[in-house]
Amino acid sequence: MATISKNTAQLLVDCLENEGVKFVFGIPGEENIHLVDAINQSTKIKFILTRHEQGASFMASVYGRLTGNPGVCVATLGPGAINLLLGVADAETNSTPLVAISAQGGLDRLHKESHQVIDLVSMFKPVTQYARMVLTARAVPEMVRKAFSISKRDKPGATYLSIPQDVEMAPADPESKPLPIAPISVTQPTASDIDRAVKLIAAAKHPIILAGDGVTWKHAEQYVQQLSELLNIPVATTFMSKGVLSDRHKNALGVVGFMRKDYENFAFEESDLIIAVGFSIQQFDPKKINPAGDKKIIHINMFRQDTDSHYDVTLNIIANIRPSLAALITALQEQDIHFEHRKPLIRAMIQKELTTGAASDAIPMLPQKIVHDTREVLADDDIVLVDTGAVKMWMARLYQTYLPNTCLIDNGLSTMAWTLPGALGAKLAYPDRTVVAVMGDGSFMMNSQEIETAIREKLHLVFVIWEDASYGLIKWKMDMELQHHDEVDFGNPDFVKYAESFGAVGYRVEKAADFQTMLRQAVTAKTGVHIITVPVDYRENLKLIKKLGNTTIRL
Repeated sequence: MATISKNTAQLLVDCLENEGVKFVFGIPGEENIHLVDAINQSTKIKFILTRHEQGASFMASVYGRLTGNPGVCVATLGPGAINLLLGVADAETNSTPLVAISAQGGLDRLHKESHQVIDLVSMFKPVTQYARMVLTARAVPEMVRKAFSISKRDKPGATYLSIPQDVEMAPADPESKPLPIAPISVTQPTASDIDRAVKLIAAAKHPIILAGDGVTWKHAEQYVQQLSELLNIPVATTFMSKGVLSDRHKNALGVVGFMRKDYENFAFEESDLIIAVGFSIQQFDPKKINPAGDKKIIHINMFRQDTDSHYDVTLNIIANIRPSLAALITALQEQDIHFEHRKPLIRAMIQKELTTGAASDAIPMLPQKIVHDTREVLADDDIVLVDTGAVKMWMARLYQTYLPNTCLIDNGLSTMAWTLPGALGAKLAYPDRTVVAVMGDGSFMMNSQEIETAIREKLHLVFVIWEDASYGLIKWKMDMELQHHDEVDFGNPDFVKYAESFGAVGYRVEKAADFQTMLRQAVTAKTGVHIITVPVDYRENLKLIKKLGNTTIRL
């Protein structure tokens, strides 16, 4: 029997199946209809039709962040591909595995000005680790394998493939097939580096662990906890690594990255050695924790960090994080190195903020109260996505997190409006877990069209809108630096009616006591999309700055 010839699009889908892809997020266009059709013929991949390509890229990014496998998003050429760009750049700056695929005009017209054609590869190159155009069907297996391999390497990130329309339709060589996936090697630290690390720790008076998102990528949470307990030293996390050490643990300090005078930063002021595990300076400016640039730093990660005068590394341990920490722990166990545990006043300050806010019955609600009540309702393993804005600062600082990847914050590109579409990616990654996206009203309106996608896909999701009718974080910044604000206030629709127009359930908090009740009702419903609007009192922003500016604290 003669072999039925496949086209390039069908071969590409075979390669996606080989990579274990389960979902592809995107919108079809005239130039990629063969690819979308091939995906729909697959029994292993489901195409998620989105309402905007930006939404598709955020869904893919969050899916990749939670699963460790690259999320995949697709678009047509020109404007469709451009709309993918924000989420692709966001994935790259957050070290999240993502593969973007777009159509391009046919090879027969790329040499000249042509309808909807721009140089997409050049556009994606600055925000990806690999961006190429597929010129022949024969190249597809190698290029897809390379795109996925690079996306998942030691520092994960985004990759991009452009497929011209005539190449997509071209017949593929019957001998072409997906390439086997080689096992990922695990690099080991050198004995001399471990010995130097032990000596630096032994000579320190007040060491502290800074855990970044690399700890989550390499599933090294238990080793961070073991190192902390062995030495009896505190652990602070970045916004993006909340939960790598449970906030219930006696050595957990909370997050750094908000400002120079937040509680956790005082622990760094006292420290003389920072053991940075899985940290990259893209997550926040290290000047916030090392303003004088005088602290010794042990950098444990899969890659060397970029040059920064406030992150002048004393010792680089460049190897897989888990065996590096395991070797360091083993070496330290042979020594008598132990630091006196001091009363965790920093944690007490955080708890005081939460408990004081919890007692408030004011409307608009205090940010502290909203955070407290959100935590009260949700289970330890429920997933919360926190959007960019003033809401991020309050949730990052105060939302108590007990497991990794249960409070997702974007602190790479820090784009707005990623959480609503991102929640769909999270729910598809973990269909049995509750997913809640928390955002400001400005962010909500930027990608609210994806509510329809969630309803069409029959996903149970909860969206919480902190409403202040302004771009609250920018207002906060203006009021701090200019003592006034301009062009940050806007009007909103009736969010309850807006939710209902999609077929979602809408709620509006009129009394502070309503919020917990409404959130619990939305969470326990187990079906449908639920949108809760909470008026928030951001006068607390400047009160917090004044308080922190006058705060002195000992660890």
